[in-house]
Formats: sequence, C-alpha cells, structure tokens
Amino acid sequence: MATVFCSFTSTILLIISLSLLPIICFSQPSNPSVCNGILISYLYNSGYALPPTLLPADPTHQGYRFESTLTVTNNGLVELKNWRVFVGFNNSEFLVSASEAVLADGTSLPADVRNGTVFAGYPVADLKTAVETAGDVNQMQARVGLVGTQFGVGAPNVPLPPNITLANDGYLCPNPTTQGNETRVCCLPDSNVRSNITGEEKIVPLQNGDLTIMYDVIRSYESNYLAQVTISNHNPFTRLDNWNLNWDWMEHEFINSMRGARPKVIDTRNCIFGSQGNYYKGFEFSTVLSCEKRPTIIDLPLERTNDTALGMIPFCCRNGTILPPSMDLSKSKSAFQIEVYKMPPDLNKTQLTPPQNWKINSTVGLDYQCGPPARVNPTLFPDPSGLPSDSVAIASWQVVCNITRPESKKPKCCVSFSSFFNESVIPCNTCACGCDTTTNPSNVCSSTEPPLLLPAESLLVPFENRTEKALEFAKLKRRDIPNPLPCGDNCGVSINWHVLSDYKDGWTARMTLFNWGESDIVDWFSAVELDKAVPGFEAVYSFAGNPLTDANNTIFFAGSPGHNYLVAERNGSNPRKDPRVPGTEQSVISFTKKKTPGINVARGDGFPTKVYFNGEECSLPTVLPSNAHRIAAASSVFSSLTLMLILIVLQQ
Repeated sequence: MATVFCSFTSTILLIISLSLLPIICFSQPSNPSVCNGILISYLYNSGYALPPTLLPADPTHQGYRFESTLTVTNNGLVELKNWRVFVGFNNSEFLVSASEAVLADGTSLPADVRNGTVFAGYPVADLKTAVETAGDVNQMQARVGLVGTQFGVGAPNVPLPPNITLANDGYLCPNPTTQGNETRVCCLPDSNVRSNITGEEKIVPLQNGDLTIMYDVIRSYESNYLAQVTISNHNPFTRLDNWNLNWDWMEHEFINSMRGARPKVIDTRNCIFGSQGNYYKGFEFSTVLSCEKRPTIIDLPLERTNDTALGMIPFCCRNGTILPPSMDLSKSKSAFQIEVYKMPPDLNKTQLTPPQNWKINSTVGLDYQCGPPARVNPTLFPDPSGLPSDSVAIASWQVVCNITRPESKKPKCCVSFSSFFNESVIPCNTCACGCDTTTNPSNVCSSTEPPLLLPAESLLVPFENRTEKALEFAKLKRRDIPNPLPCGDNCGVSINWHVLSDYKDGWTARMTLFNWGESDIVDWFSAVELDKAVPGFEAVYSFAGNPLTDANNTIFFAGSPGHNYLVAERNGSNPRKDPRVPGTEQSVISFTKKKTPGINVARGDGFPTKVYFNGEECSLPTVLPSNAHRIAAASSVFSSLTLMLILIVLQQ
C-alpha cells in the first residue's frame, strides 16, 4: 500500500512540475534565441506606493518604489567591449542603486535620472560571445538590478521607459517593443560602420576628449599598489584653476600616502571604525590620508614641486592650474601618485580595480562630464634617470571627460565693438553675465532693453559711473532714452574689439582687456574667431599671438612676459571723487588683404564671430558698428582711449 501511495505521489509531483514549466519559462526576462545581435531587456519586477500618501488628490506627485532588471545579452559573433545602454526614463525617476553597472557620465548614486541615463558595465565591462564561452550566460550577459523611485505611475499601470538602446558605436537599434511588464530591443551590427575592435582585442584604443585622465598602476603587491594619475587638457581654449578631482572606490580601498597632490580632507575614521580597521588590525592608521569612499583630491602649491616627501613627480604641484596646450604644452597636464590599500577578496597582485564615477571641476572654466574608466594599452614612462629606455605600467585605464554647456549657465565675460568710422561704442549686452535684482531691489533697471551706445571714454569707468556720460551722449545724438534704463552687463571681464584702420592693402584692430574683478588674473589667454580674416594675420605687438593650426579661423592670444598679469580693479588716483579703474591690457593687431581677397572689414569681416577668455565663451553684441556715415576724424576720439590707458599704466 505504501509503495502504491509513493508511486501516486511521485506521479502527481511530476505532473505539477511539468505544468509549471511553461510558466517558469514565460517569466524569464528575455529569450536570447530570438536575437542574433545584442538583446536588451528592461523588466519591471515590482513596486509600491511610498509615503507621503497623496492619493487621490495629487496622483501625479505620488511616489512609488520600483524594482526592475536591465539585461544585456550578447548573441552575436563579436565580443561587445565596454557595453553601454541608454534607458529613457520619463517618470521623474530617482535611481537609488544599480548592481553590476555605473552611470556612464560619472554621476554617483543616488541620482536624478528623469531625462534618461546611460549605464556602463562594472565590474564586468565586456560581454563575450556564445562561441568563445560555449554558451556561458554568465560571460555573455549582464543583469543590472535597479531600485529607485518613480512618480505618477501606480498599479495596474507599469512604469516602463519608452526607449532603450545600445549606446555603443557600430550597432543599429530599432524601436523597442513592449509586452506586459517588459520592454526589449534587438540591436544588430550596422553594415555601414566598420568596428576597429576585433574579437581578440582585450583592450580598447585611447579615445579623444576635451580632457583625459590616465590611471596607471606602476607597482603592484598583494595588499596594495602604487598608481599614477595624470590629467591632460586637450582643448585649445579651456583651462582649469584650483581643480578638484573626485572618484568612488568600489571595493573599500583607502589611500595610505600620496605625492604631488593631497586629499582636501584627511579623515581616517571610516577605516578605524570600519572593515579596514578590522582586517588591518596592526596597521598605523594615524598616517593614512583618506578612508572616504568618495575622496576629493586637490593639487599642491608650486613651492612643493621639489619637496622630497610630497613632490618630485613630473607635472605635479601647479596649484591646481592646467593651461590649454595651445598656450603652453608643458603646463597642460597635472600628475600625482597614490598608494592604495585593498581589501579581501582582492588581495592579489593581479587583482586591480580602478575607481569609478570620476568627476573634475575647477573655479575657472566649464563643467566636465566624465565617462567610466576604460582599459587601454599600458602607458610607457620615460626612464627618470635619462637613460634611453621606457618602463611600462602594469595596467592602465583611461577616463575621457568632455565639456558640458548648460543652456542656463551665463557667460563670465563680454565683448564690446567699436570702429574708426563710427564714434559710438556698441557696449556689452544688457545682463550679458546675468542680472540679479534681488541684491539691490531699489536699483530699478530693464533686463530686456538694449544697452545705450557710449562714447569711447566711457569704457574706462565702471558701469555704475557711466550713466551720466551715456545720457549726455544719447541727448547729443538725439537718441531715445528708455525708462527704466537698461541694466549693466555684470561681467568680471570685458573685451573691446576696435577696428582701428582699413586701407587698400590691409587693416588693423586693437584689442583691449578690462578686469573689473577683485582678483588679478594670472596667465590669461583669449581666442578670437574671425571667419574670413585669419589667413591675413600678420602680427600682434603687445601680446603673444598666433593662428591655431587645427582651426583656420581662430587666433590664440596670451600675455607676453610682463603682460601676463591682468591686474584687478583698483581705486582711482583720488578715491573720494574718481571712479575705480579696471586692470587693462591692450595690443594692436595687423592684417594683410593679400591672402583674403574680397574681405569687407567694415561690413563685418573685421569683427569676431566668437571670443573666448580663459576658456569661457564671451557674450557678443548682436549688432555691428554702422559705416553708413564714415567719419575719418572719429579715430581721434578713440585716441583719447589710448592716451588714458597710457596714463593708467604710468600710474601703476
């Protein structure tokens, strides 16, 4: 009887198992057999409403937890290097965690991803093929567990992104398809794109960017390694001052020592009270430099360059200044070394993990967006003794950073135009660098009214002292005076471009820099785009200047010895009655017309189309000086500007 019962029970269990099999197969997030390329799947797993409860009054702002799985499977014949996938979130998502991936732009989690984001594989960045792994899904596939908050989509609706796509070059992705709680897309190799990465390639080639960071491991031990970090500026127009560098340690590493740079905050508490202290029980943590998961690294001052304990690293100790290569190639990079201690289970000479989520910024210049570190060919370092041999890094990673220009960000400099054939100066645009009426609400002005045309001598006085001269000039020229008057430009630096002469065989311009700020500007530089005139460039007389070889319409200017300091604004000779005086630098620039036939200087070819100062693009006037009434004698008016500048220089 017992035998019959056992047999009956086994039969029932077998029937139940077989009946459940189709259900189990159906619940899998993706079916790799239907795609012969890169299969991407986004599966919504679960979610629930979060406090505060806003239903039913305000369903749009009701928050919900979501748990989803992003799956990337390589079903093709070529290994997918450094996979990247864009997920077009559109429900105001706030991502809290992502397993087996990082955000490609370097942003740390938690992060606002409401406009979509690109995921990059970490720690496994490459997806192998079924052929080379005998179908090992663990090597072919990346599964990223996502946890976060979304708004406005509650049950029974499913919060799926409308777009998912592969962000790697060389693949064509159609529109994704959605069924139930899953969105998927199959990306196939694009026959119009020839990939330069072969199946045997284990590393990726070096990439170009506005700024690159090399992370080179130069010594490796069981529990620690020595790495050199090199920051290189490749953009001809930008600079960094007082740079700050951040990254995230992924495996509980800590920085024991450094040369050439320093953590902004030296803090060992996370080691002493954390897992590092438990493992390295006899370690002297009092000399450790940083145990933060996300340290901030700053440069050392110039006087530490030859310090045997803190410096002695090529390209170190520049006080955080990195110049553009077009200005000084030797000062376009910064470097330092760090001694990193690892934690179990990574205690192996060959187990090397670079930090992730890189971010760099500075007090001067634009913002940068950095991608994840990519494994590249080991860097070659010249022998420090001068011998004709190179040493090879043990392992190297490259981080590529590119400039981002938010539309809401205001310029920090502006340009005014003037000419010998028109006695009116076209000043900087109203609110060129922003307007903040809250700082002085009693000073009512218009942020939309165009600026009043000025006499030449007004350029030498601060905006708040120009009103009387501007009104007198407007009345003299019988121009309408708006009420309220236009606001100022509010820029710390302004540049006047003056067309000085125009004759048969050539022409000249004068460029004047004004520093209205409270700090001297050291090693200043400027780049001027002239769409048609640059081939005729002859000479600049008080600055250093040359056309850029990789941009045939741009001239690069920098301060020559004795003119590389643009001093700050200061008091006039009699502070009680005289206005404050800006720091100034000025030079004449000459051009020939032999190489630019047909150039029309007065009609616009003699005026810049773009101007950069210290890497920032400046605001340009929207109109040009009119040449309808050429007044040759007007050049005498501008001679007063030159005379006043000479007097200012003599007073310094």
